[in-house]
Amino acid sequence: MLAPARPGAHSAAMDAPLKSTRPTPGQLALAELLASGGEMLGEGIARLPASPYIDDDRFVTEQDRLFARAPLVLGPSAMLPSPRTAVAHDGYGVPLIVSRDGNGQVHVLANACRHRGTRLVEGSEVVPAARIVCPYHAWAYRPDGALAGLPRADCFPGLDKAAMSLRAFPAVESGGLIWFSRDPQADFAPAQALAEDLDAFGLAHLHLYRRRSHEVAGNWKLIVDAFLESYHVQRLHAATIASFFADGITVADRIGPHQRAAVGRTDYLGRIDRGDWRQLRKAVTYTYHLFPNAILIMSPDYLNLLTCWPQAAGRTIVEDIMLIPQPPRTAEEEEHWDKSWTLLDAGTFAAEDFRAAALCHQGLASGLVDEVTLGTLEHGVAEFHAMIERALGR
Repeated sequence: MLAPARPGAHSAAMDAPLKSTRPTPGQLALAELLASGGEMLGEGIARLPASPYIDDDRFVTEQDRLFARAPLVLGPSAMLPSPRTAVAHDGYGVPLIVSRDGNGQVHVLANACRHRGTRLVEGSEVVPAARIVCPYHAWAYRPDGALAGLPRADCFPGLDKAAMSLRAFPAVESGGLIWFSRDPQADFAPAQALAEDLDAFGLAHLHLYRRRSHEVAGNWKLIVDAFLESYHVQRLHAATIASFFADGITVADRIGPHQRAAVGRTDYLGRIDRGDWRQLRKAVTYTYHLFPNAILIMSPDYLNLLTCWPQAAGRTIVEDIMLIPQPPRTAEEEEHWDKSWTLLDAGTFAAEDFRAAALCHQGLASGLVDEVTLGTLEHGVAEFHAMIERALGR
């Protein structure tokens, strides 16, 4: 699925200054290829076994060899807009605190007190975190996880406070995204390689407008698959966004393990200055697959970050976050953003993409379909699954 690029669409909300005035060479190269009528085509039919989508043992293997080792997106920088704040994050099955210290540095910590294991931060809202205080015995931690103090310290003779920091996970903030890994030796270079592209969208400076979690009765890969091909757009999205796009005209390349794709109105591309970033963003929607499980969709005046959190072979939670240039200043702007949010989150994503993933899972889980057949417009899906196989050591 690719979000709408609306040539000529405009609102007062789009007038916020851009942080970049030109596309990166890679973004421009895709636009030029799109304007010349290029297509993202595979060489022929590809087939994938159904079992990786539905097998419980395969799900466990992916958790152990992929999700426990790879850098994973936690959310946008806008998730923590101010120093000395924190938010709980449970999407990956590990209770985490994502915090920002007084210098603006991001930390990812275990959401478990070193005293008795009590959960420290509850709920899903951002909280002040000059001190993170345990609700049970009031042990207090700094935003970097260091133990700052505890009541009745005399009852813990010989306790080394320096050795009682919250467990910390490796983390990187780059290009307006916060990444972490459970693997102390994780290589964040592929994540950081996206920074130039994401900085062109000013991702680090955007405002988090709205977020919502969807529970989908389907395998996480079925959801990601939908954003790696445009074959379905004219069919599945006929009632929402299909009219914005030519059938299957998509171009893509890779930044390390991540896919960068572009789709747009080729007739409009021929009439704009493609070197002008504001004009190009009105004509082209860029979509980034952040390997393995996140999608960034760059609509003309806002961005959506979708992150898939696998819960079981047939159950996924998908968080949708919408980022806009700045908080709405008027009722007109609020109406504009609310309309855009509803179109994609409730309409295109929930009612179409996520529903299709659930229906696919039902069919595959029935055992009546042994393999998935992919056409030339869907070779990005086959490539994605090949990358997973390599990550699993197969």
